[in-house]
Amino acid sequence: MTETLYQQIQQFYDSSSGLWEQTWGEHMHHGYYGADGRQKKERRQAQIDLIEELLNWSGVQNLATNAEDAPQILDVGCGIGGSSLYLAQKFNANATGITLSPVQAARANERAEAAGKGKQLKFLVADALNMPFPDNSFDLVWSLESGEHMPNKQQFLQECYRVLKPGGTFIMATWCHRPTDGVAGKLSAEEQKHLAEIYRVYCLPYVISLPEYEAIARNLGFQNLRTADWSTAVAPFWDDVIASAFNFDAIIGLLSSGWTTIQAALSMGLMSGGYQQGLIKFALLSGQKSFEE
Repeated sequence: MTETLYQQIQQFYDSSSGLWEQTWGEHMHHGYYGADGRQKKERRQAQIDLIEELLNWSGVQNLATNAEDAPQILDVGCGIGGSSLYLAQKFNANATGITLSPVQAARANERAEAAGKGKQLKFLVADALNMPFPDNSFDLVWSLESGEHMPNKQQFLQECYRVLKPGGTFIMATWCHRPTDGVAGKLSAEEQKHLAEIYRVYCLPYVISLPEYEAIARNLGFQNLRTADWSTAVAPFWDDVIASAFNFDAIIGLLSSGWTTIQAALSMGLMSGGYQQGLIKFALLSGQKSFEE
């Protein structure tokens, strides 16, 4: 990553992660509200449901391995370790999480120790475009809302493919913009302006469409590719987050977390509006690495 972008992302999550955990819990990602987005549920339960729905959708019911050792999971963009801990417990696996934020990595390791899982989980500061792992290391590579931060989408998917074991599974959920190869055509000037504001506030270099991700993954050699658009299923999440921010503790925490976090909080309507307009898409992609690798 470019040094400037690296620093922006690091500083954003260094300053905001504590507030997010205090106010909204360990899972730093969208929630799932049913295929039609109309299921009423507590927001934290919706976040756990998203993990389970992703596993079901991708067909990952277990992580069987021929080795005597436990399955190995990589969580790319791990936050404070919410998904890593959940998946490690579910599959009795070892999990490694990477993040650009030293604050997140330290808190994730702290939480793993507190849960008695310090030997199963480890978290480190690392660049997803240049991962510090050998080829063929992981049975599952999990990326939940981190792809939008990557300044080179092809290199990101290529690294995920590289560290997968033959037969291993990659599961990604990421922010995209709408496809541009259909009737709607290219992004309008107003849509590009809307995206530019999201990029600025959330430290994103750019996003692409799901068909573009699929083409990259296919060219890299991913097998059994699956894609889906869950925008409707997750869209209520931002309204829930906005509503939950209006309490005394959240406001005090926000005011003490710095301008970057305050700006992001004040701009949450950009995401909610993007979903309503059909501009923002919550996109899924899964695939396997060939056994022939």
